Amino acid sequence: MTKRITSKQLAEFAGVSPATISRAFSAGSRISESTRDRVLSIAREYNYHPNAIARSLNNSRSDLVAIVVNAVANPCEAEQLQKLVQHLQRRGLLPILLSCAGHEDRLQLMRSASAYQVDQVVVFSDMVSLDDAVQIFRSSRPIIVTLEPVDDTRVSQLRVDGSRAVQEVIDKAVGDGRRHFAYITGRESSWIDKQRKQWFTTALEKHGLDFIAEGHGDYSYDAGFKETVLLLRRSKVDAIVCGNDVMAIGARDAAVGVLGRHVPDDLAIIGQDGIDMAAWECHDLTTVAIDQEAFIDTIVDLIESDLADERKGASVTLEYNVRWGSTC
Repeated sequence: MTKRITSKQLAEFAGVSPATISRAFSAGSRISESTRDRVLSIAREYNYHPNAIARSLNNSRSDLVAIVVNAVANPCEAEQLQKLVQHLQRRGLLPILLSCAGHEDRLQLMRSASAYQVDQVVVFSDMVSLDDAVQIFRSSRPIIVTLEPVDDTRVSQLRVDGSRAVQEVIDKAVGDGRRHFAYITGRESSWIDKQRKQWFTTALEKHGLDFIAEGHGDYSYDAGFKETVLLLRRSKVDAIVCGNDVMAIGARDAAVGVLGRHVPDDLAIIGQDGIDMAAWECHDLTTVAIDQEAFIDTIVDLIESDLADERKGASVTLEYNVRWGSTC
């Protein structure tokens, strides 16, 4: 086995300075391609790998970003994660993924990640207390959170506002003659779901309407399917709003396949999230959606701004849009 060498020895073999060795292994650093190739070639020959821990101690940066999500299996979060991870890796930042679903001690999960001296943490999850997250990652740079507002000047916040888009879709549904609306919730503890339902409640109030029935789901296809069967058998419903697109797809399958309802002729179905699957021809779902590219670009911009500056946290608001399909 080839004996490993130190960075100082590698610099001597390559005929460059130790600083050049560091730049050769840093994405985006100013160094000629020929010099980088020569350094990396010699490094491979001697099985040299830079010590990321030592480097983080030297420059007070780990280049690690903790990402806290509810569940990797959730299609919306999976799509967001794919885009975010790609953006971070292109910038030489390494993600540490924390999935809260099925993990009883979520605070300990975050404490374990904080021990790695992460530079940033992005909190997508509403399964954790954001105040606890701020406290646990207090030695990191400002925390970026989504959706739920936090009164802390250290926190950079990306908020979303769906009120305009929701009003647009409700105006259309009411204009088409819908009068009997039902809502299928996600988790009862979800702050996000409560906020989304409130947008629809406010939009309906402007027409003198309210939800006449409610189902209690868990963001899954099965929940959307089961709750729709119960709602349609018990109530006179001509429009169903679901807490996410996955439940809305389940709702459509139940309404059409089990109860023989015609969508959208006698039943409108509205989802939320704007996942790719919702736009498939077999679903063609009307959904209230965020521009995912703009969403992820904003998060990455906030991360880079916070890493480059000691300023107070920033606050950015993005609006949802309606992505029209054949279900409404």
